[in-house]
Amino acid sequence: MDPAYSPSAPPAISRADVAAAAKTVIDAVLSDSGAATSPSTPGASGTSGCTRSQTGPCSLCMSVLCPAIWFNPQRMHPQVEALVYWRDPKKSGIVFGGVMVVLLSLTFFSFISVVANLSLLALAATFCFRVYKSVQQVIQKTSDGHPFKEILEMDLALPAEKVRTTSDLAVTHINAVVSELRRLFLVEDFVDSIKFGFCLWMLTYLGSWFNGMTLIILGVVGLFTLPKVYETNKVVIDEKIALVSGKINEITAKVKAAIPIGKKAEEKKEQ
Repeated sequence: MDPAYSPSAPPAISRADVAAAAKTVIDAVLSDSGAATSPSTPGASGTSGCTRSQTGPCSLCMSVLCPAIWFNPQRMHPQVEALVYWRDPKKSGIVFGGVMVVLLSLTFFSFISVVANLSLLALAATFCFRVYKSVQQVIQKTSDGHPFKEILEMDLALPAEKVRTTSDLAVTHINAVVSELRRLFLVEDFVDSIKFGFCLWMLTYLGSWFNGMTLIILGVVGLFTLPKVYETNKVVIDEKIALVSGKINEITAKVKAAIPIGKKAEEKKEQ
């Protein structure tokens, strides 16, 4: 990890931020009817990339859980951004290929078998390289020392301050998600709970089509492809997203206008 990079301090959030945090993930697909009139697009210039507000990101947008962050290179860690956007195709290819090999192995073998075999493969490679370098030093009569000396001397201890800061951020996001789930399951807002129920209904079909490992593999493939595709075709995709978001906002507004319970919940939030 880049030593100059450190997680931001936990943001001070109000009850409105907590209530909107987990909903950001849902509203990335189903646009939030309480957002600004002009729909925000991922990574659009002049916006925060948050679907909830144009003035600044919500608490969930400060974490990797927010979909918009993967389409905004400026808000990503430089090393992660370089990998996801294929700034160095060689490094990105190695990481992507290695992750895919591990995930595909887990679909056919148990976790213990995959870990054990990969560890044995790594140990065999380092052992052979160590023997090769030792023999080479004897033949050439050099004193280069241990071939992995730099790695052995590297400080791998986790900085306590960064661990505490990361833990605080994780707790903030977990509390936000729990609070939002409580709000959705207990139907604090009628329309928002309908949106949530629709997403759950879609997940039932998704679960019948794919298992968990398949979804993870698709997620990794999407992570290494969709951001780059978006960056390459940003103008065209933004136009399509704006068109779809406008239609969804229009339909949502009509549904809220037709449901008195949704109106009351909205008025209560504004107060």
